[in-house]
Amino acid sequence: MSAVATGPTTAIPEVRGLPLVGSLPDLTKDPAAFFVRCYHEHGPVFRLRVPGRTLTVLAGPELARYMGSREGQASLGMGTLYDGLTEELGATRSVIAMDGPEHKRLREVMRRGYSREGLKGRLGELIEITDRRLDAEWRPGTSVPAVSTLQLLVIDQLGTLLTGHAPLDYIDDIRTAVTTMLKVHLAKVRPTVMLKLPGYRRARDQLRQLGDGLLRDHRPPADGEAPRLVDDLVAAHEAHPELLSRRDLLMALTGPYVAGLDTVSNTLGSLLYLVLKHPDVLARVRAEADAVFADPAFTVGGPSLDDDVLDRLPSVQGAVQETMRLYPIAVSQPRVARQDFAYAGHLIRAGELVHCAVTVPHFLEEFFPDPMTVDIDRYDDQRREHARPGAYSPFGRGPHTCLGKGIADVQMTLTAARIFHRLELELPSPDYVLRRKAAPTPGPAASFAVRVVARRN
Repeated sequence: MSAVATGPTTAIPEVRGLPLVGSLPDLTKDPAAFFVRCYHEHGPVFRLRVPGRTLTVLAGPELARYMGSREGQASLGMGTLYDGLTEELGATRSVIAMDGPEHKRLREVMRRGYSREGLKGRLGELIEITDRRLDAEWRPGTSVPAVSTLQLLVIDQLGTLLTGHAPLDYIDDIRTAVTTMLKVHLAKVRPTVMLKLPGYRRARDQLRQLGDGLLRDHRPPADGEAPRLVDDLVAAHEAHPELLSRRDLLMALTGPYVAGLDTVSNTLGSLLYLVLKHPDVLARVRAEADAVFADPAFTVGGPSLDDDVLDRLPSVQGAVQETMRLYPIAVSQPRVARQDFAYAGHLIRAGELVHCAVTVPHFLEEFFPDPMTVDIDRYDDQRREHARPGAYSPFGRGPHTCLGKGIADVQMTLTAARIFHRLELELPSPDYVLRRKAAPTPGPAASFAVRVVARRN
């Protein structure tokens, strides 16, 4: 049955919160669990209060279909949600802030560079980068802060593979700038005065300079060399400056760091915890990884790692997918109502801030039996629990579904396989329970560390 109402609408239920702070404590503790609880109590539409704002939340399995429908795209848009972030990066507009035909055109420019196709022939290079960082930061006998160390790895990977340049000297500035902008403009858990602090402004200016440097140092691909994301962006700017101005090009060049820094590193950090917490999963993941990398045909950095290698890592892929189900990054997608519309019998007014909680079905029994149990076989060809309509949305839904989902799948699967092939890791204690933070993107707390026991290979 469609979630869109055709008859009279009813009042939207309100979630009871605490005096002054409303539902903020629940949102900062575990937003995914909170939205699931509200969905069970109030249905697919509810409102909640946080200091200074009231949020309208849409949820449930029908939401995925609605966001991709013509009516959903006409009713839900980006509004001015990302304008502040775009301006901070010195641009006039960006793909994350746009709607309509021009958004579609710009996504098409970036599609190949952010897809699996963009990594074709470069998987050996991905492993070589991973090894370089494992040798440098993951030393036996040390405790490694998981997320910050993985951020360094992710920056090296994305920079090298997408732009031909790994800006490791910029890592602290990228962290500071991206984290502050997201907390102020998107999560809205920090005041705008944070944008005036000297430390942030210096980091932001360095991030802008990074875009300038990438453009200045850009060289067209050599004959026979596959183009990278940077090549596609520069070509689009030169051919269609009305679509991608120079200022907007500079922001697009730093896009992999802004979009990928927290998302990929937080997911990989959660993956380390999930696999190490479950010895049976670890054994399966390691056996697959060992078989792939022990193949005599494999050479680090060489072309011998074929592009269908992921087919030989089903348990690793299952662990990645289960991590994204249980520890989603895009718990909800903020949107602005572009017009009055009805959803599930409730009227949403034009201009309302709407949070689309697309990951609520990740925790519903009707889609994922015993949903809080780790089960990496949910995604195999026999079960395919994630394939039911509306069940699984780790990369969001609708026209703004994550552009980088193709490259992220490959990046996380091969990185995880290489880590467990090369290193013997352990959690701080056998009974360790992962502490998590909610802003600017959900992920392991900064205190989460893993101990490097030994090198295996």
